[in-house]
Amino acid sequence: MENMENLFSYSSVQHDIINHVLVLGVGATTTGLVYFILTMKESAPKYQLSSIISAVVMVSAALILFNQQQSWHQAFTWDGNKWNPSEATFSNGFRYVNWSIDVPMLLTQLLIVLGVSGAAFRRRWVGLVVAGLLMIYTGYVGQFYETTDISKLLIWGAISTVFMIYICYIVGISVAETNVNMSPKAAKRAKALFWLLIVAWTLYPIAYLVPWLSPTPNGMVARQILYTIADITSKVIYGIMLGQLATRLSAEEGYEPAREAMKSVIYGRD
Repeated sequence: MENMENLFSYSSVQHDIINHVLVLGVGATTTGLVYFILTMKESAPKYQLSSIISAVVMVSAALILFNQQQSWHQAFTWDGNKWNPSEATFSNGFRYVNWSIDVPMLLTQLLIVLGVSGAAFRRRWVGLVVAGLLMIYTGYVGQFYETTDISKLLIWGAISTVFMIYICYIVGISVAETNVNMSPKAAKRAKALFWLLIVAWTLYPIAYLVPWLSPTPNGMVARQILYTIADITSKVIYGIMLGQLATRLSAEEGYEPAREAMKSVIYGRD
């Protein structure tokens, strides 16, 4: 798939910014992997699957972002003045491959930590996973048209956004329903998670629309920045906040390792 990034030449600054942002993404996700492994035991056993899922998400994201960073180098050659397109191509399609793995996992771990169980868990899990995959794959189809037919890019993007709104609605309902059984501090963290998800996921459609909003080299730089910031926020920061919520809930349920963790500076300033 030829994305719009391949249609331009880039200054050394523009090329380096994208390269550095992609390296930042790799660094953030690999650091997140270490964090989730080291803090896994701070939560009660019933919540530890969430940390395991976060670790898997970090591996998936780091591999794809490393691939993106290498692909970016291969797709352009330096002529002494600018980076010009080479015979290789840079594709954002690999990001969609990563999201099709990570999004179902991120939504699953949220249901786990919120304590949704039984038939409610199965019903919401199916709805969230199906909607998540449809959101990703409709956006993926739209990307094929960004260099040939912007109207189709917009149509498929609109369809994808409908599924995103549905997911946010279900997450919002799940948070609201479980908040009534949480302590005020835990409920506050759960609400913060919801709003983090809203903000982070809003960055994706903005980045998706860059070929329409700003079909320029600077626009492509902005798109890669937006995609990577969204990835770091919705995976690393989201996972950390979810893990801290799980630790707080575990401490309130009497799990001793969580009580000890709650004494740290990170958890103590609520």
